[in-house]
Amino acid sequence: MFKLLISMPPQIALAIAIIFEVIATSFIPKAEQFTKLVPSTIVIVGYAVAFFLLSVTVKTMPVGIVYAIWSGAGIVLVATISYFAYGQRLDLPAIVGIGLIIAGVLVVNLLSKTVSH
Repeated sequence: MFKLLISMPPQIALAIAIIFEVIATSFIPKAEQFTKLVPSTIVIVGYAVAFFLLSVTVKTMPVGIVYAIWSGAGIVLVATISYFAYGQRLDLPAIVGIGLIIAGVLVVNLLSKTVSH
């Protein structure tokens, strides 16, 4: 299993890292300052898996690009999940800002020659 993880394509590793980071971040409120065992465990394991997969990704992709994609996608996904799971509403400037983040991630992925495709 470990060998499979370290040999996966960097884009796949990054996508899975984003998923685990978003899950971990989304469970932080439920962990209640790490006093609840199951949500706390999800947070810790989620971040551990996410960072491990980020280390796999940066072996072949520039760390700045990886981090930009990881954090940008994470922001958008966590904001979306927070809207549905916690009822956290976004005002117009927040929505515009998130739209700009999406645009930035798309520009980096689709137009930058720095990203290895």
